[in-house]
Amino acid sequence: MDTANESSEGTPFILLGLTTDPRQQRPLFVLFLVLYMAGILGNGLIVAAIRVSPALHAPMYFLLAHLSFADLCFTSITVPKMLANLIAHDSSISLAGCLTQMYFFFAVGVTDSCLLAAMAYDRYVAIRHPLHYTTRMSRAVCTALVGTAWLVSHAHSLLHILLMAHLSFCASHRVPHFFCDHQPLLRLSCSDTRHIQLLIFTEGAAVVVTPFLLILASYGAIAAAVLRLPSASGRLRAVSTCGSHLAVVGLFYGTVIAVYFQPTARYEAERGRVATVMYTVVTPMLNPVIYSLRNRDVQGALRALFTGWRRISAGDS
Repeated sequence: MDTANESSEGTPFILLGLTTDPRQQRPLFVLFLVLYMAGILGNGLIVAAIRVSPALHAPMYFLLAHLSFADLCFTSITVPKMLANLIAHDSSISLAGCLTQMYFFFAVGVTDSCLLAAMAYDRYVAIRHPLHYTTRMSRAVCTALVGTAWLVSHAHSLLHILLMAHLSFCASHRVPHFFCDHQPLLRLSCSDTRHIQLLIFTEGAAVVVTPFLLILASYGAIAAAVLRLPSASGRLRAVSTCGSHLAVVGLFYGTVIAVYFQPTARYEAERGRVATVMYTVVTPMLNPVIYSLRNRDVQGALRALFTGWRRISAGDS
């Protein structure tokens, strides 16, 4: 092993976080702690409600439970470390820890992307082919969609991490980010990174851009069906629901594409951090509200869940 690789393995990375200004660290800690707890609580409640409610065993809720679980994991991979670094003096992370964080971040992030596409397809079948919905979206089909999402995402992540593990970092180890991510680390590497950048623009595009295009196509077909509804109130309600879904989907994919699908030489750390916050913290927090908490069936299941908890608490007391 050469000197550069020995240095990169022995020297930890320093995560500079969202800011190096001590005056901003405490307010940012409070803000992101609130956002993180809101996301964990919202997604956790959705998973619990779907698990215990017999009324929420439809294919849509099966996919939604997996999306909420993936969102819960997605934020937990990066935000706790970011919060710890905001109040701790030591913000270092080893190369092994960095690669491990990147592996799970990429895996769960791509799973999130694939599940969003699966949910859009579910709504497309429900609206455009209602008579065939139970066969086209059977439990076996839904399980296959979820299993494929997790399998593809882990294969994608493993491929990228194996390549990243061979990079040398012989210059600065100060990462201008709040977690280990592709672009900041590629900027720090003194190795040839063209093969990794080529992989991002090819295989990476396949697992990110393709689901995004499928979502747009599904909602385009849904919009065409909605416009033919006889009821004006029905059209308005459907447009409102689809519009809010597309807004969150656009925020997620728009920021992901802006961060990753650009040459490393053009990457700007400050803009990259802001965009990353959008898809790592904001959209996982919004997904329970957009997909679930406006749904009457989910609201009923949550009320039943809270009622059950109060009865258990009253019985224990």
